[in-house]
Amino acid sequence: MRVQLKDIAHARSGDKGDTANIGLIALKDEYYPLLVREVTAERVKQHFGEMVTGEVERFELPNLNALNFLLHGALGGGGTLSLMTDAQGKTFSTALLRMYIDAPELN
Repeated sequence: MRVQLKDIAHARSGDKGDTANIGLIALKDEYYPLLVREVTAERVKQHFGEMVTGEVERFELPNLNALNFLLHGALGGGGTLSLMTDAQGKTFSTALLRMYIDAPELN
């Protein structure tokens, strides 16, 4: 079974210079291991494609059932330099929630 992250998690995002910061939080405790397994830094970088010119880092926060991602080189130089529509990265969380993952245990 494939599910969109929006069905099992919620997210928030923002910026720090040219880096987008996305917090991905499981809606239920039992979804967290699925997020850890399926939502890797590599998959997130692939999902965003050319929008992210640098590396993607992932940090696990098991006490919060959350993952935090730093997408380096994602904001066209940052809020004061960028001509992007979303130079503060506020919509990156919504974009991540559109990603599909394999979730056979949710059948």
